[in-house]
Amino acid sequence: TIESGSSIQWTGSPMNAIEDNDFRRRWQALPHRLPRPKAILCISAHWETRGVYVTASESPDTIHDFQGFPKALFDVRYRAPGSPALAHRVADLLSPTTRVHLDAGRGLDHGAWGVLQPMYPEADIPIVQLSLSILHPGAWHYDLAKLLAPLRAEGVLIVGSGNIVHN
Repeated sequence: TIESGSSIQWTGSPMNAIEDNDFRRRWQALPHRLPRPKAILCISAHWETRGVYVTASESPDTIHDFQGFPKALFDVRYRAPGSPALAHRVADLLSPTTRVHLDAGRGLDHGAWGVLQPMYPEADIPIVQLSLSILHPGAWHYDLAKLLAPLRAEGVLIVGSGNIVHN
């Protein structure tokens, strides 16, 4: 948490997606400092799986994977397109190390849309999400992530959201 004046701002709160605060303003400013991506790969601490999964839907739903927040947060819909082609590319890049499961039914959790909605409010950039495997330690994920480096040269923005372990 960060104290700001007389209020406390929660760095990991999904409320950052709808409140006007320093975190949201920084996310909004970031695209002005980066080239516009052709697509986005988001790795979120909110999607932990037994193995490695990647979203492969053409139009992923907005997942509201939290409770106890105001209705305004549950009303958020981030309708960015998915990219089955990018999902397959991610799977190909990671295949020398691990088997990747394509999940055509999984949407985008708030670890993804909570950051990307302020950055790209038009929701016009394809997004694919990659899970964290509970079967492997952080160092294994770090080595796996190195295999994704070619995506940068292909115009894909890679975003990590959350901590290595969410709790």
